[in-house]
Amino acid sequence: MKRKRVKVILLVIGIIAFIIVGINFDKIFGNYHDKFLVAEGSLSLEESTEGYVLREEIVLQNDEPDNGMVQIVPDGEKAAKNEAVYRYYSDSEDRILEEISNLDIQISDEIEQNGSNLISSDISSIERQIESTINEMYKINDVKKTNEYRAELDSYMTKKAQITGEISASDSRIRQLTNQRNDLQKQLEAESKIVYAPESGVVSYRVDGLEETLKVDDFSYLTTDLLDDYDLKVGVAVPLSQSQAKLINNFNSYIVVSMNTEMASAAAVNDNVTLRLPNLKEIKAEVVYVKNDEGNYIIVFKVDRDIDYLIQYRKISLDVIWWKYSGWKISNSALINENDIMYVEKQKNGFIDKIPVKILRQNESYSIVENYTDDELAELGFKEEQISGRVKIKLYDEILLH
Repeated sequence: MKRKRVKVILLVIGIIAFIIVGINFDKIFGNYHDKFLVAEGSLSLEESTEGYVLREEIVLQNDEPDNGMVQIVPDGEKAAKNEAVYRYYSDSEDRILEEISNLDIQISDEIEQNGSNLISSDISSIERQIESTINEMYKINDVKKTNEYRAELDSYMTKKAQITGEISASDSRIRQLTNQRNDLQKQLEAESKIVYAPESGVVSYRVDGLEETLKVDDFSYLTTDLLDDYDLKVGVAVPLSQSQAKLINNFNSYIVVSMNTEMASAAAVNDNVTLRLPNLKEIKAEVVYVKNDEGNYIIVFKVDRDIDYLIQYRKISLDVIWWKYSGWKISNSALINENDIMYVEKQKNGFIDKIPVKILRQNESYSIVENYTDDELAELGFKEEQISGRVKIKLYDEILLH
C-alpha cells in the first residue's frame, strides 16, 4: 500500500514536471526556428532617382567649326594654363600632309641610293625610334594611343629630314627635298590655328550645349520643369565633338535631383549622404542647396570623387543613401519593450538572461544595437548591483525570438 502511494506521488510529480517542461520547452531547450544569431551587419535607407551632372566648365573658342580639329591634349586628361589643347585643320591640310608624305618617301629612297656617305648616330637613333613606334602601332587598338603614336612618328620623320638636310651637301638632291619638306611643315603650322587653355583643367571634347545654361555659381534657377524640359536620356554618354572642347574643374562636380519623398523633404544644407553611381561605386556627397519646388525638392549634392567618370554624362541614375549604420544586427522579433527600454533574451545552459540593448538604427525588420554603458544604465534607473552583475550581448550570441 505504501509502495503504491509512492508510485502515485511520483506519477503526479512526473505529470506536473512534464506540463512545466512542455509549457517552457521553447525557452528551456529552444530550436533553430526561435533563435537569432547576433552578427555584424548594416542597415541603410536609400532611394533611387535620376540626377543631372553640373560642373564648372568653360567652352573653348570655336572660330572655325567647319574645318574639324586635331586633339593635342587627349579627352579626359589635364591641361595646364596656356597649354595648347587642340588645333583646327587648315583648308589645305590634306594636300600638304600628302605632299609631306611623298617627300618623306623620296628622301628615304635618296638616302638609300646616294646617302651612304651620310654618317650620323642621330639618324640611326631616330630610325630605330621610328621602327619601334611602327611596331607598337601594330600591337594596339586604342584610338587615343594610336593618335599619340602617329604624332610621335610625324615628329621623328620631321627630325630625320632636318638632320639629313643639315649634313647633306648644299646642292644635293637630299638637301633640296628636305628644304621642300621644311617649307611645307612651316606652311602647315602657319595655317593651323591652335587653341590654348585659358586656365588649368581637365580637357573634354564632350560638349552638349548645356555648359552655358547649367551653371554652378547660383542654383536658384533650377526647377523640376526646367530639368525635365531638357529631355535627356539617362545614362547616355555625351558624344565626342569634332569641333569643340571645354575645360572642366576636376576637383568637384555637382549632381542635382528632384525628389518628393519624406527623406528629401527633410534634407538640409551641410547634410552628408552617400551616392551610389551607375558604376556601383559609392561616394560621399554634401548637400549644398535645397529648394521646395511646389512639392518637389530640388537638392544639389557636391562630390569630389569619380569626376573623370561623371565627365562622360549629363544625366544619370543613382541611389541616394540617406543613412547607413553598421554594427550588431538583430531581428526586431527578438526585442522586448519594458517601460520604454528594449531588451533581448539570451539563453545559455538552460537559463535565460534578459539584456538591455541600445538601438542605434532600425527599419521594419532589423535593428542595429549595442550594449549600454554603465553610466547610461544608471541614468535609466538601474541599481548598482544590476549593473555590476549584468550580462552583455556579444557577437554570435543566440537570442530568442518572440
